[in-house]
Amino acid sequence: MANDTAQQILERAQAAAKIAKEAAQQAQTHLEQASAALGGAASAASGGAIDPFIFQLAIFVLAVFVGYYVVWSVTPALHTPLMSVTNAISSVIVVGALLAVGVEAVGNDAGTGWAQFFGFGALILASVNIFGGFLVTQRMLAMYKKKG
Repeated sequence: MANDTAQQILERAQAAAKIAKEAAQQAQTHLEQASAALGGAASAASGGAIDPFIFQLAIFVLAVFVGYYVVWSVTPALHTPLMSVTNAISSVIVVGALLAVGVEAVGNDAGTGWAQFFGFGALILASVNIFGGFLVTQRMLAMYKKKG
């Protein structure tokens, strides 16, 4: 009898899982249809094209909000690893800034002056961020050292 009850429970669980899977697939289908409809409406409203500046601005604004909520929800115990990741991201920014500063060596475009200017600014800001991150990380690690 106990084995029969376990078999019935297993069958009910499998049936519930099947129903949940079908509901998830239907929700995914509705989400894709709504996304396509909204995309079509946005395309029609913009005359068939979305300005790249608006698209990039939207990505930047979303990144600001996501970054704010990610950083401010970190517990103090995880601050040092977060600083290490921030330093790694800033090092990638330094590589991109160096490429922007050296854009004149690649070709002779009209925008090379602006690219070099903004690349130099990004290089300075990322370097300050890396240096400050290492200082903060060293101070936090020093708090855990034994005083002796």
